[in-house]
Amino acid sequence: MRITLRAFLNRHTRTLNPLLALALFLCCAASIPAAAQAADFFVAPTGNDAWSGKLAEPKADKSDGPFATLDKARAAVAEMRKAQANRATPVTVLIRGGNYSLASTLTFTPADSGTEISPTIYAAAPNETPVFSAGRVLSGFKVENGRWTLVIPEVKDGKWNFCQLWADGQRRFRPRLPKNGYFLIADALPSTEKTGKKGFDRFKFADDNIKGTWANLSDVETIVFHTWTMSRFRIANVDEAQKAVTFTGHTRSTQSWGAMPKNRRYFVENVKEALSEPGEWYLDRPTGVLTYIPMPGEDPAKTQMIAPVLDTVLVIKGDPDKDQPVAHLTFRGLTFAHNNWVSPAEGNSYPQAEVNLRAAVTADGARNCLFENCTVRNTANYAIDLGTACKNNSVVNCTLDDMGAGGVKLGTTNLPSEAKQASDNIVKNCVIAHGGRLHPAAVGVWIGQSPNNTVDHNTITDFYYTGLSLGWTWGYGNHAGQHNTLTWNHVYNIGQAVLSDMGGFYSLGNAEGTTLNHNLFHDIDSFDYGGWGIYFDEGTTHLLAENNIVYHAKTGGFHQHYGKENIFRNNIVAFSRLDQLQRTRDEEHLSFTFEQNIIYFDQGVLFGSNWKNDHFKLSRNLYWRTDGKPIVGWHDTPWTAWQAKGHDVDSVIADPMFVDAAKFNLTLKPGSPAEKLGIKPIDLTGVGSTLPVPAAPKAPAFPIPDAKLPRK
Repeated sequence: MRITLRAFLNRHTRTLNPLLALALFLCCAASIPAAAQAADFFVAPTGNDAWSGKLAEPKADKSDGPFATLDKARAAVAEMRKAQANRATPVTVLIRGGNYSLASTLTFTPADSGTEISPTIYAAAPNETPVFSAGRVLSGFKVENGRWTLVIPEVKDGKWNFCQLWADGQRRFRPRLPKNGYFLIADALPSTEKTGKKGFDRFKFADDNIKGTWANLSDVETIVFHTWTMSRFRIANVDEAQKAVTFTGHTRSTQSWGAMPKNRRYFVENVKEALSEPGEWYLDRPTGVLTYIPMPGEDPAKTQMIAPVLDTVLVIKGDPDKDQPVAHLTFRGLTFAHNNWVSPAEGNSYPQAEVNLRAAVTADGARNCLFENCTVRNTANYAIDLGTACKNNSVVNCTLDDMGAGGVKLGTTNLPSEAKQASDNIVKNCVIAHGGRLHPAAVGVWIGQSPNNTVDHNTITDFYYTGLSLGWTWGYGNHAGQHNTLTWNHVYNIGQAVLSDMGGFYSLGNAEGTTLNHNLFHDIDSFDYGGWGIYFDEGTTHLLAENNIVYHAKTGGFHQHYGKENIFRNNIVAFSRLDQLQRTRDEEHLSFTFEQNIIYFDQGVLFGSNWKNDHFKLSRNLYWRTDGKPIVGWHDTPWTAWQAKGHDVDSVIADPMFVDAAKFNLTLKPGSPAEKLGIKPIDLTGVGSTLPVPAAPKAPAFPIPDAKLPRK
């Protein structure tokens, strides 16, 4: 059986004792004959769908050999299963290395399902890398005056459009203004009559930041940064005399978070007249001409240029309404890349996390499916989306890199019936890096109305909003996001001063039974307020955060907006820049219990925002600041007065004796005063993924934070 020990344990240790599961695996492996490990079918770039698919390589006389496409292999597997209805061993398709440009999305339906004892496995051949691309390799560029040009007839005929381009796997960007940083809105304008009270659809600009004379004006996009969201708008018209721009769509609210007031940041993208820098490109749709300014050393004869065509690379398409899942499929060692997304006529503006967008790999009604050792890269939106009725699936040992939006979505925004909930899914030992390249408000891993998921030992880095996001009910209403486990994740370089009101971890709603433990969060930075390490937002309830380390968060290592009876215990919060801890809303119930934590800082204040009504519990904490200033309670309350109010009466102000705090080695030395408080050492050896993090893009990342712009 071609199944790894890791995959077997991931599937079965939730229901079996781990040692029993290991013994069962070894017994099963020993009983499987060697012949069963041979592939049933092969796919290769040198193959032919008219052949049998039974051979790994073509015969010398070209009379037989592997298939050319995965679609043909999928159909052959379906026929085999009809003939072998009681098969008790896996059906395996081995896929040779190379690039597979897809004519259509790879689609798997209930008819493609395997069984528990006979899963269908689509795996890379040993030591080979098959790449399933939803894009097209472009060739035939002409070179003139240092620019490459290519006429694409399908674009000229209106049959194809794209807003992404990759050169040897590196994302390239359309020309934007300003070249660095942002423009600032000159003033707000009321919405037009067509938009009314739905949102805002225009603003005033300064100088000649936007011009009505730009070529192909309807293709120019304006990217507006709100608070924790952003909008991507198409231009309807420009009144240069009034310096007013009106968009075809509108923001999703007239509240402050969806407004476009004076001094809000924006830039414009896809401006033909701004094409000037190496790595920039422009697609002139009326003429079908693609123009690219190469990076130093790029050669049109050697550089692989790919533009996206298909919106999705792979779809698992069950039928949740009829309870017909797609089950027991394994995808191992495969790469999925280059899916397309084009801004719709009204643009794209969404209240949070860009979760209206789907993914390069999308599933509904998937059960007991496994993505193992796969790569999803160069995407237009999210990498993997396990949506409606996706249950007991695993994403293990995967690398998700260079994403237009975020990494993994689990569940939906709507509150479905239990049968249609996504639940019991695993994201483990994955690297999720370099996201938000088209949609900066996306997140690394998002869990919506979905219970019983495990997010474990992942590395999440280089995003402009939040790392881990849990929940989709604001307040105390019905919520399905309970009993989730988020553990041993390494989350860093989040926010990067682009958006606000965000965190390394972010939660909403009733999180009964959910644990956040043994995670490392650091370098969390917002543009304005709200760059928190661990952030319990609206209605977060009964969530346990334990044995986590947070350092270098801008606004605080911990913040609770409002919620009920959460526990923050045995964590280390260090070196926040402004406040160390924040609480916002007064409520009549117990907000949280904050106990046996170490707070270590060298600037800012200990308690920020609102600690007024005393409906919180602080106990057995260890506080220390290294700059010699006294530690005080909220609003500079002297420590003795703070304790007299019943807070921190058994807490201690003392140096915790870290091994090397300056280098963020927060291991406790023997004899630390933490021991007497019952604070246990936090050993995060092995936190994050064992996989390497892909190098950051060589071309400028999108969007470019502007350090010169005043930040609040």
